[in-house]
Amino acid sequence: MPPRTLYDKLIDSHTVARLDDRAGPGAEILLYVDRTVLNEYTSPQAFSGLREAGRRVWRPEAALGVVDHVNPTAPDRGAAMPDEGGARQVRYFGENCRDFGIELLDVLHPLQGIEHVVAPELGFVLPGMVVAAGDSHTTTYGALGALGFGIGTSDIEHYLATQTLRYRRMRTMRVTLDGALPAGVTAKDAVMALIRRIGASGATGYAVEFAGSGVAALSVEARMTICNMAVEGGARGVVMAPDAAVFDYLADKPRAPKGDAREAAIRHWSGLRSDADAVFDREIRIDAAEIEPLVTWGISPDQAAPVGARVPDPDAEPDADRRRDLARALAYMGLTPGTALESVRIQRAFIGSCTNARLSDLREAASVLRGRRVAQGVRGMVVPGSSSVRRAAEAEGLDRVFTEAGFEWRQSGCSLCLAMNDDVLAPGERCASSTNRNFEGRQGAGGRTHLMSPAMVAAAAVAGHLTDVRRLAREI
Repeated sequence: MPPRTLYDKLIDSHTVARLDDRAGPGAEILLYVDRTVLNEYTSPQAFSGLREAGRRVWRPEAALGVVDHVNPTAPDRGAAMPDEGGARQVRYFGENCRDFGIELLDVLHPLQGIEHVVAPELGFVLPGMVVAAGDSHTTTYGALGALGFGIGTSDIEHYLATQTLRYRRMRTMRVTLDGALPAGVTAKDAVMALIRRIGASGATGYAVEFAGSGVAALSVEARMTICNMAVEGGARGVVMAPDAAVFDYLADKPRAPKGDAREAAIRHWSGLRSDADAVFDREIRIDAAEIEPLVTWGISPDQAAPVGARVPDPDAEPDADRRRDLARALAYMGLTPGTALESVRIQRAFIGSCTNARLSDLREAASVLRGRRVAQGVRGMVVPGSSSVRRAAEAEGLDRVFTEAGFEWRQSGCSLCLAMNDDVLAPGERCASSTNRNFEGRQGAGGRTHLMSPAMVAAAAVAGHLTDVRRLAREI
């Protein structure tokens, strides 16, 4: 057998049938999918389709339902939704999970949280699995050695009824991160550097494998940040070879194998890697030492720059289409070409989302805020990625660090990442955000989003404007 990539191995091992005579990228297959995570926002039509057709869910135990998109995150929240539309979605989701036998973590469940935070912390996703779900950031699970990707509503219905999907094989891309990240630079900066380099569609049509000494040096939670946000570069699936760090991460997860089953699983998981001489369709190398703290200045995740840079000038762009995009972005963001990014003032600071709301993210932000106060005129919010993360942070006293600094300490959920509940920006409000998308209106109609790491959000909140977190570190 010719050498294969990890992606090829996972696809081959999950192929039920070939649906055409082609081989390689573009070939259509029937793909077995191990697990899915459902939410109240992307699942209703799929369940309605099942009901109308009189079909059952083939393997209810392979699905997990989580309320995370529309729920309130107020510190004293109850079961009530902030709007009737959201309430209907949550009620129907509860009915569907009950009627089809799917486990549900509803708003007040002690394990509730954002699906891509909850699934790994439960051990629901394991190395070697294929996971497809109705949220594009399902790529997060690549950090565990699983192949994760987002699917549409009709695909969710097909999956629930058959445990399979019609799937076209992707081309393969390997991104090698060499070396160690400098002090003050995080996994969020690393993936933003990749997206800035290849563009928002640079990985379209590819399944991306991240590798290299720089990846091996990262915690599993930091790897999740990279896999989560790789979709913003167009990646249709993401994988990382599982290693001892992943095995250790899974050791205490309640639904991961234990005892002899764990030892057998580790022996299998240890072989989940690309062959040494496997050929990828595209190779990219990034020197970790050259990465700086990044912030976005525009309305696409690839419109980013080192925090010490200036707002670009569209007139200096020779390509007419790109020049038009730059001008549109600056008009929406209310920025003037040549403005120093560190002079841009903010009114909001948000730490949360499936990209950066795990315990390690909160620790990083708290280390910046300890002994400091949010600048006057800035409203800061911390929304933990799950109820479990919230309890763990409180056990370490991180909640007190945030509240003493002037941040709001809230309940878990997607929150201000996509403004589907009562957490929204007002028109014209500018937010330093640890989220994954800075699209027009993403955090509220007319809201202006600057993406960055949690530590950079904390630094901006203290300064009252975008700033290099390393500047605050030198002040300690």
